[in-house]
Amino acid sequence: MSGYSDSTQDTSEKHQPIWRNRNFLRFFMGQFVTNAGDSLYSVATLWLVFELSESTFLTGLASSMLLLPYLLQIIAGPIIDRFPIKPILVGTQLVQGVILLVLPLASYTGNLTVGLLFLTIPTLSLFALLMFPIPSTLLPRIVADEQLSKGNSALSTITLGLDMIFDAFGGLFIAVFGATALLVLDSFTFVVAGVLFLGMTIPRVRGGGDRDKAQSDETTLQTVLQAYVADLRIGIDILRGSVFIELMATAAIFNFAVGITLAILPSFGESLGGPAFYGFMLGALGVGRLVGSVVAAGLDDVPYGWLVTVSYLCSACLWVGSIYVTSPFLTVVLFGLAWVSPGINGVLTSTLNQTVFPTDLLGRIASIKGTASTATLPLGSLIGGGVAELLGTTTTMGLAGLGFGVVGLYFALRPRLRQIPAISEADSETFDLDFVSDES
Repeated sequence: MSGYSDSTQDTSEKHQPIWRNRNFLRFFMGQFVTNAGDSLYSVATLWLVFELSESTFLTGLASSMLLLPYLLQIIAGPIIDRFPIKPILVGTQLVQGVILLVLPLASYTGNLTVGLLFLTIPTLSLFALLMFPIPSTLLPRIVADEQLSKGNSALSTITLGLDMIFDAFGGLFIAVFGATALLVLDSFTFVVAGVLFLGMTIPRVRGGGDRDKAQSDETTLQTVLQAYVADLRIGIDILRGSVFIELMATAAIFNFAVGITLAILPSFGESLGGPAFYGFMLGALGVGRLVGSVVAAGLDDVPYGWLVTVSYLCSACLWVGSIYVTSPFLTVVLFGLAWVSPGINGVLTSTLNQTVFPTDLLGRIASIKGTASTATLPLGSLIGGGVAELLGTTTTMGLAGLGFGVVGLYFALRPRLRQIPAISEADSETFDLDFVSDES
């Protein structure tokens, strides 16, 4: 991997065992806390919109706004590549914590409305979008190359798994104490995350990121915009014609189905028994991805193409079964099992990116790939809420399960994807990549 540290201490820290690496531990804990906060906020907001409006369409609209950072993360990648990461990490957390207090204050004064919720959601989402490319570009700076798989697995455990357990906790908390009390607790989590990030020491990399302050001060707005466009063009040129184009397309299809699911899950949870079951379903989703994230660390040597094919087809069957069984308990269990395959794929994809792309390009590559793959999340939520108004929640949930099946079938029918080797054997030639790093 490319990149360098500007201090001997940072280099030494980077090569410590991963659970003795203080920078990684602080980032790990900060990510855990901030993702828990994101989960609590999403649960509280979607439930409040559904409770106040009793409309799956408005709930879907709120969900699409919460997912807005996925659509806009292409903006964040070059910023992360060019500017110091630490102020962004700390600042986004503290600002979100302060803004979030507006909602419980409005509730306590009797002024909480759906309109106010729709004003605060995009504001918070804009700050949150800067966090999306950071793990991909930061991890190679603070851990050694041979520890990337373990680091990605650990981070995926909390970003795709344990934070969803907080979704379940959020549903139960709402059932007992109410959504506004949950928002107060959520505000505190962002402050804690900011303090943890403040204690990190983040090494620089040559070429792409952390420009000198003097250089930054002398840079004109026109130069910044030109550099930004140039950075994006480099990333797009790298990906054009590669296998990653088809990988992004399948991810976009899957995430469209995920967006539908997130929009109608409050209504589906209500049909099962109320806010507690909404939390149980979110918790099952998280536990499934958590299991997949943990298992993924031992799957580097399994052929990636066949792994995706088989696991996603199995998930499609589990999903459909979860929707139409008569027992709410079995619904939760089967729904959770269906999410094991995305948990596995999330870890393997992160490791793959960090294996085949140089460090100084990771921010823009991650943001471009992320935007192309997840821009369908808010669109799925927006459409899903409307479809549920017409066809009903259960039928719409069943249709959303097709997202797993389409991915599995596409991999099965496309030799180029089906024959992708194990992650441990992958290199740039495997994915038809041809690039020149910023570092020279």
